[in-house]
Amino acid sequence: MAAAAKTSLEAPPVISLDHVTKSFAGHDAVSNVSFSVPEGSFLVLLGPSGCGKSTMLRMLAGLDQPTSGRILFNDTLVADGNAGFTLPPADRNAGLVFQSYALWPHMTVAGNIEWPLKVAKLPAEERRIRRADAMQMLGISALADRYPGEISGGQQQRVALARMIAPRPRIMLFDEPLSNLDATLRVEMRFELLKLHAATGATAVYVTHDQVEAMTMATHVAVMNNGIVEQFDAPDTLLAEPASAFVAGFVGTPAANLIPITGGRWFGRVADPSLLNATGHAMVRADQIEVVSESGPHVIEVELAEIVPMAGRYLVSGLIDGIRITTVTNRAVRSAEKLRFRLPGAPAAIFDTQGTRLS
Repeated sequence: MAAAAKTSLEAPPVISLDHVTKSFAGHDAVSNVSFSVPEGSFLVLLGPSGCGKSTMLRMLAGLDQPTSGRILFNDTLVADGNAGFTLPPADRNAGLVFQSYALWPHMTVAGNIEWPLKVAKLPAEERRIRRADAMQMLGISALADRYPGEISGGQQQRVALARMIAPRPRIMLFDEPLSNLDATLRVEMRFELLKLHAATGATAVYVTHDQVEAMTMATHVAVMNNGIVEQFDAPDTLLAEPASAFVAGFVGTPAANLIPITGGRWFGRVADPSLLNATGHAMVRADQIEVVSESGPHVIEVELAEIVPMAGRYLVSGLIDGIRITTVTNRAVRSAEKLRFRLPGAPAAIFDTQGTRLS
């Protein structure tokens, strides 16, 4: 089911994974993953909880060692699971921001930012310059003498980012850094992270389960599921050409509908020659489904599940045979209304019972 990883020709790869597997007690948290990340790109590892994305990031950071396979930064081998070799985190020229910020409570903002520079034994004047540059870039110079407990969550996040960029790493790693922030601040910080990425010119790897973050920030997305990379592509390609049923049902706002088909029939009742007598799932995008009043070909009756107003339109979801179907409409649907959906003449794609794309 996993799509073959694509190596971009945009720029030489800064990060390369070669058949990387990480096992815990006989279970593969990451399984046989290979892809390359071009220089200056913003890669998002996207997937549900437990899919292996944080384990992947920890291997890139040097906090976990692969069970097998190799990881290279440029042409430098940083981990080889088969040989039992791993380069220490401090020697990888990579910065990491945790979900929890991990600031020292007894140090000031300036002290927290300067700490990794002291560990690296940089001269005092160089530390001062880099600390000042990082605080200015994140807009927190006025907070230099405060302690973490005296500033807001959003300000703490900026301090964590400043501490990460002060050593000027070539690779920036983010482990769900915005998940502790409220919705408005998350939007603001997404913009700040993109500015930071552009200003530093570093290559970024960002872990999230939030596909809005992925679609708005990424140049490349690795969609993960059960330890494998289902698809590695640009955001637009994921939406237009999902390589598997999992990607089709996970990516998008709303995600595509996956409608069961048996012997070329939708829900076992609506025949369609375009389904090629297939058995599996048909992918139907929300904007391919109409809300109608009358019966007719390709019309199914559904039980209203949810109406969500969105930017002058409505996301309307209905249930049929336990399957949730969502459409986008300009029509204000009444909650007591009996709903009928008209399916399209042909699905956008067909997947077999294993989730592999057939057409």
